[in-house]
Amino acid sequence: MDSSSPKKIKLAHQNKVSRKEAEKAVETLIRWAGDDPEREGLRETPKRVINAYEEFFLGYNESPEKILSKTFEDVQGYKDMVMLKDIPFNSHCEHHMVPIIGVAHIAYIPVKRVVGISKLARTVEIFAKRLQTQETMTQQISTAINNAMKPRGVAIYIKAIHQCMTTRGVEKPNVSTITNSFLGEFKTDLNLQKRFLNYIMD
Repeated sequence: MDSSSPKKIKLAHQNKVSRKEAEKAVETLIRWAGDDPEREGLRETPKRVINAYEEFFLGYNESPEKILSKTFEDVQGYKDMVMLKDIPFNSHCEHHMVPIIGVAHIAYIPVKRVVGISKLARTVEIFAKRLQTQETMTQQISTAINNAMKPRGVAIYIKAIHQCMTTRGVEKPNVSTITNSFLGEFKTDLNLQKRFLNYIMD
């Protein structure tokens, strides 16, 4: 699927809610906010919002298991850590539907086979493009990699800023949330954990 072309994007739940109904809901919110959806600057807003939502929540239509299923076995006996750093992502808080903006770091220790590094970044994107909590997303990514590849260990570290607390509520800017998940040898070997965390700080 070409995520760069909004015209090709169709969310799975559109079978239950039509596009027209979704645009009407945006129109209702505009009225509720106190503005006129028929005003020139707002006439196309419901359509634009739904176009944006199709991109924001594309992850509901994609399978991380399928993305991670293509692996390579010719690794010349490589058995050490494979790590992908500084994967940027944009998600949305499931409580307020406002942005979560952050970066993810992923590592795993292969058993005979590895996956293309772009597939790891794609896995982050799939889960990010859903309504999320950071804790859930962290666990989903590590579990998906662990289940698909059966590695000796998986490590995930995510740092993000949640606009549900920076632009509303307590309004505390520049506050970041950190979550992590360690599976397999990353959970039992503290030296391995330390190596992973040190690589992040490099």
